[in-house]
Amino acid sequence: LQTVAPAWKVKDVAAHLLDTQLRKLSLVRDGYAAAPPRRFASHEEFLEFINRLNRDGVEMYRRLSPAVLISLMEIASRESAEFHQGLDPMAEATFSVSWAGEKTSLNWFDTARELTERWHHQQQIRLAANRPGIMTPELYHPVLDCFMRALPFHYRGQPGEPGTHLRFNVSGECGGSWYLYRDGGRWEQVESPRGRQVSETTIPQEIAWRIFTKGIDRDRAAAQITVSGERALGLHVLEMVSIIG
Repeated sequence: LQTVAPAWKVKDVAAHLLDTQLRKLSLVRDGYAAAPPRRFASHEEFLEFINRLNRDGVEMYRRLSPAVLISLMEIASRESAEFHQGLDPMAEATFSVSWAGEKTSLNWFDTARELTERWHHQQQIRLAANRPGIMTPELYHPVLDCFMRALPFHYRGQPGEPGTHLRFNVSGECGGSWYLYRDGGRWEQVESPRGRQVSETTIPQEIAWRIFTKGIDRDRAAAQITVSGERALGLHVLEMVSIIG
């Protein structure tokens, strides 16, 4: 079955989930590195490195049967959960959340990022197989809240009048509202509206996760959202990517 990720079928997505869990356990939990740490000249070079690792992992696990993949996933997922539960959430994480513009991140944010990875790839599988079940407030809203933490970094180059705010809504029972406030010369994420609202964007919950994970065409997404106020500012959220790659 083909997923919304053009290069990957359902089994490939499962293989990617297994590969990334095992790599992180090996490197972060066990301190095992197959090669010396690399320095990257640019963000684009870093992305190409990550994408190559992901492609290589999927290719390797294509040799395994679905039954073997499932068995290995059960083991890896249990060990990954135990590892993250044992971390100090306020300690510095091994990896920063680069899509939020952070040079260093705390463990709680890195763990939240892992949740978004597990959730959105499982949702890709469920969408392809027509097996709904994880788009619930308990599971999906935390994913959306983590995705939205990319807003200040994504909007850093967009102009704005000091003392104004932008509002972003995700409609549906799993959604909510998020705000960017123009504080001097930068956008700051705040919990509630401040000052004059200049733009409001509403995205259906069914496509929000796909927008932020490059799982839907921009024009197709734009036709399903509503924007009031300064349209260019509101539409800019469609370019936001809350994953690496």
